[in-house]
Amino acid sequence: MLDTVPPLPGEEAMYQQFRALLAAADRSAEVKQALVEVARETEKEAITPLLRWQFNGPPAGSNWYSPTNNSAFGTDYLTRTAIARSNMFENAPQETKYIFADTDIDGAQLEGSHDYTVTFAAGELPPVHGFFSLTLYNEHHFYYENELGRYSLGTKNPDLQRGEDGSLTIYVGNQPPADAPPTNWLPAPSDEFSLYIRAYWPEQSILDGSWNPPQVKRTT
Repeated sequence: MLDTVPPLPGEEAMYQQFRALLAAADRSAEVKQALVEVARETEKEAITPLLRWQFNGPPAGSNWYSPTNNSAFGTDYLTRTAIARSNMFENAPQETKYIFADTDIDGAQLEGSHDYTVTFAAGELPPVHGFFSLTLYNEHHFYYENELGRYSLGTKNPDLQRGEDGSLTIYVGNQPPADAPPTNWLPAPSDEFSLYIRAYWPEQSILDGSWNPPQVKRTT
């Protein structure tokens, strides 16, 4: 990797340190074993927790989080590592604004044993020039496979039902809601999951944080 990826300006000394450490490991089995043990400990104690969205960017309101420098991390190694662990690839904010939530408005982990609502007030849909979606991912940050093949709801779903006041409520849970439009149901697994708002070609208000994402409310 050191040979393939050139250092950013200012990283030359770090690269020299990495090469010196690897050279020491080549000369000493004891040093190599120590590095392996530390790598395993770091994976468990530091890297694995980065799957949580709270480590992937500053708060965006209502217990959502959103990175601000994706695809242009510079020397922000923590955010770069967190996104590599949790989401792998992300567009630049000007192309796509990602807003993530692991918990409801009360701070409790989202779980399919409960039901939730996400209500966008009239005129408060994500401000985009392109389109938006509310997407659900399982505990491993993959799509939750379901009979409807429904992984997200948003602009591309013209059959979504609005409230009399013009608001849009999306119902999230393992079972379809009894007293709500079935088109507005986003199926969830029976265990933990996460929600993403994906805003494609976002307007300035979503880029500068003046637009606030809606609350995720537990209903049962």
